[in-house]
Amino acid sequence: MNAPRASRTIGVGVGVLVLRDGKVLLGKRKGSYGAGTWSAPGGRLEYGESIEQCAARELREETSLELGPIQPGPYTNDVFSEVSEQYITVFVVAHQSRGEPVNVEAHKCEGWQWFAWNELPSPLFPPVQSLVASGFVPQ
Repeated sequence: MNAPRASRTIGVGVGVLVLRDGKVLLGKRKGSYGAGTWSAPGGRLEYGESIEQCAARELREETSLELGPIQPGPYTNDVFSEVSEQYITVFVVAHQSRGEPVNVEAHKCEGWQWFAWNELPSPLFPPVQSLVASGFVPQ
């Protein structure tokens, strides 16, 4: 008889690369896995949601920005062994979001800042780090 395996979760996340004036919007995570790392707005895809709906919802919930037209971006596959989770993160690129970012979820984020892609802060949240390591450069 085989011993029971530890519970492991595979999830789908959506990351929104909000671009404005040649810079990308990143927030410093706090209060959850990855605290202290910089990440794009985004979160877990909910059942029945499209990638676009998830991107719009997460962006609004986290920053109060309204999502404009998006372009599909790459995806990453990251294993978070510390919490026995694996995430496929689907990125979208947004050039025309409306409004100014507000730190709506202050219990989850220290604040939002704009960065040039070639001058990203450190440390990056693993999906964003994987994206950078892949050589992806948002256009």
